[in-house]
Amino acid sequence: MSQQASELFDNFQELTPSEFFRKNKQMLGFTGKIRSLTIVFHELITNSFDAAEEAGILPEIKIDLKRIDKDHYLLRHSDNGPGIPEDYIMKVYCTMFAGSKFRNIQSRGQQGLGCSGCVLLSQMTTGEPARVVSAYEEGDKLKGVKLEFKMDVKKNKGMLLKREDYDAKHTGVCVELEFKDVSYSLAEQGAFEYIRRTIIGNPHAKIIFRDPTGHKYIFNRAADMVPVLPKEVLPHPKGVTADDLIFMAKHTDKRRFRSLLTSSLSRMSNKRISEIEEITGIDLNKRPKDMKWDEAEEIVNAFSKMDFMAPPTSGLIPIGNEQIEDGMKEILKPEFITATTRKPVTYRGGVAFIIEAGIAYGGNSGRLVNETRKAEIMRFANRVPLTFDQGSCAITEALKSIDWKRYGLRDLDNTPVTIFVNIISTQVPYLSTGKQSVAPEPEIIHEVRQATMKVGRKLQKYLRAKKAAKEEALRSRIFEEYVPAILKESAALAETEVPEYQEVLAKVTRRSLAELLGEDPDKVEEEVEEELTSTIDDVEEEKNPDIEDID
Repeated sequence: MSQQASELFDNFQELTPSEFFRKNKQMLGFTGKIRSLTIVFHELITNSFDAAEEAGILPEIKIDLKRIDKDHYLLRHSDNGPGIPEDYIMKVYCTMFAGSKFRNIQSRGQQGLGCSGCVLLSQMTTGEPARVVSAYEEGDKLKGVKLEFKMDVKKNKGMLLKREDYDAKHTGVCVELEFKDVSYSLAEQGAFEYIRRTIIGNPHAKIIFRDPTGHKYIFNRAADMVPVLPKEVLPHPKGVTADDLIFMAKHTDKRRFRSLLTSSLSRMSNKRISEIEEITGIDLNKRPKDMKWDEAEEIVNAFSKMDFMAPPTSGLIPIGNEQIEDGMKEILKPEFITATTRKPVTYRGGVAFIIEAGIAYGGNSGRLVNETRKAEIMRFANRVPLTFDQGSCAITEALKSIDWKRYGLRDLDNTPVTIFVNIISTQVPYLSTGKQSVAPEPEIIHEVRQATMKVGRKLQKYLRAKKAAKEEALRSRIFEEYVPAILKESAALAETEVPEYQEVLAKVTRRSLAELLGEDPDKVEEEVEEELTSTIDDVEEEKNPDIEDID
């Protein structure tokens, strides 16, 4: 017997964000034991960085990971940031889709899921509460508070279990969480590697990490300058949709739609407004709330036909060539390093982005596999390492399309080289909620290729010079081995003594090493010719002692 429609909806439910992600934790990146722990590190570290930088503080993070049992860990994460006011602590750690990053601004996180996702995973796997200690300034006073709480997934908010004051010495936050079904690993996608890469992309930070064996790693900062804070920028007309315009119209305090457009979109002037009215025939003096969907579509179509200036890039703050090199030097100790930053461009017509690339060769560059160094790719988005989903990422696709043999790397996979690529944007086009791979937009792939090929050419130049230096050194050794024998045989044939040749030979061989010594080879050659001429004259005089000087 068929069911009534009302019976089919007896089990109709409304889920809170916390309930949804409790059933779909893989959407937060929590899949697999190694990945889950790495994502926890990622979320906590990025939140600490953002808080410290916004307060103008050089970030310093201490992480202590203790093994309680197999796949069971206690994580203590503390920072030196500005702290979290007591009223916001449980909102930060227990409310999904809550935060201060829902703006059109360059930011490491954009979804308000990070810290609350970590608390949810901890609670799901151990049932233990979260413990947070926060020290913050309130007026002229330094306040400290300790909270113990759990997440109420039904209500998407925190449940306070214990609270106490404590005597704070400095600002900062310390969070303590327990996890099961996670695993610490030194593998490429493990938590340790995540920290290593984080320091390369954030050379202004310091991280002290104690692993489950008790070994203490200190990753010192390579730069002492807090990054300039990015500015919030308005959306570009080329990047908005009809739905965006309708949403703006419903949530604006402007009286006229023309005022809404000029105040809510970048590169929008009164001249452009008149041009839109001429193309669409729509009176933009109407109230925003009277705007209809088909009119919004016509306006968006008009945008696509118009020529706008590129979006402003004041909201994009790249790492910078010098700091990229400093970060890579601190960790990789390479024999050669170079970096480049491309000019801002756009994808999808109106979203600005910048690509930075660096390459390090030799030293500790590359990943260590069976005691040999192999090539490694370090992908970043807004300074954050992307350690998973490499195969589906636009950065990987772009790098694989390059013919590395042209740049002197005949066997890239087995070369001790690290390739660094960072995308900077207010809207990084991630492929999933886990934010671990970038969508293959054609403009992004093109820019990654151009940036990487530029640093590849510099590496090629270095490798050629290194090869030439080796060949010159080899020729120098040949001189040192055979010239004395030739001189001795020549002296014997000429029935004379062997001339003093050591000084001349040293200068001959010195020309081959001139570049390595930073000398001018032409000057060295002039000196050598003078010495050779002088020596030849001395030999001739010995052979013909009766010849008088013409002068």
